Parts: sequence; structure tokens; C-alpha cells
Amino acid sequence: MHIRPATRADLRAITPIYAHHVLTGLASFEVEPPSAQEMGTRFDAITDAGYPYLVAEDGGAIVGYAYANYYRTRPAYRHSVEDSIYIAPDALGRGLGKALLVRLIDECTTRGYRQMLAVIGDSGNAGSIGVHRACGFEQVGTLRSIGFKFGRWVDSVLMQRALGSGDATLPSGAGG
Repeated sequence: MHIRPATRADLRAITPIYAHHVLTGLASFEVEPPSAQEMGTRFDAITDAGYPYLVAEDGGAIVGYAYANYYRTRPAYRHSVEDSIYIAPDALGRGLGKALLVRLIDECTTRGYRQMLAVIGDSGNAGSIGVHRACGFEQVGTLRSIGFKFGRWVDSVLMQRALGSGDATLPSGAGG
């Protein structure tokens, strides 16, 4: 397996991976898969803002992807990011999520971010919660019944980990 920065050409493989999770799982609270055009718009917004967007390849096929993005857009949150990770259904359970998350943490730390948040759909999502915990995240809260999908109320689990020196030092150019 090889992890590398994603390109726009990778959206041909990324789009159906995400669509699968939208249609069958609770990791995303979207209920209709976005079009290829919308996925391209999202990709451009993330990469144009300087956030990392990665793919995992195995035998030349894209088997998963991960990216960081704004946690929130207000300026005081500018040192924090939220991660997203999606794995192809036939590649689950092979350690790809953890490998992508480790690389994403490194990429975000290198870019100077100080906190990474995971907003995990479904408090029963043991796989994602376990991967995040294994990578140093701590559960900091649960938003109970915050979403409604597949005919039931769904929680969001909030997990967080410091990047670099976290809050032990001020960021460069600290002000406001």
C-alpha cells in the first residue's frame, strides 16, 4: 500500500467510495451522495485552502482517502482541523484507516496546526473510534441524537488530539 497526495484524477475512485458510505453507513450524515462535480468542488476548496488530501493505493487502485479541513471557519479556530477518512468497502479491516490517519496527522503537524478533531458519526462506530484512539485521540464528548438517518437517531462522537506542541506554546505570529 502506498499513501500519496490526492489529485483531481483520483476523484473517479474517491466519489464512489464516499457514495457507498453515504448510502450504507452513518460515518457521513449526508443522505444523498454528492455528484462527481460537487466532489470536485469540495476537493478544490480543501486543497486550494492548503489542507492535505491523501489517497491510499494498493496495486494501482485507490482503496481509501483522507483529508483535513476547517474545523470551523471563524478565525479563532484557524489552528484546528477536522479529519475525514473513508475506506473502500472491500478494503476495510486492513489497517488503511490508521495508516491514512497517521500520515494526515503528520501532514497537519508539518503545516503548523495545533489540534485535530474527529466528529465520528454513530457512537457505535467502534472501528473509527478505535482507530482514532490508537492514534492518540481522546473522546471529549458525545452529541446525543444529533442526526437522523436510516430511520433512527444517531449520535456524533467528538474526539481530539494535540498536534505538535498543542496548546503548550503560542502559535507563530500569535495575536487575536
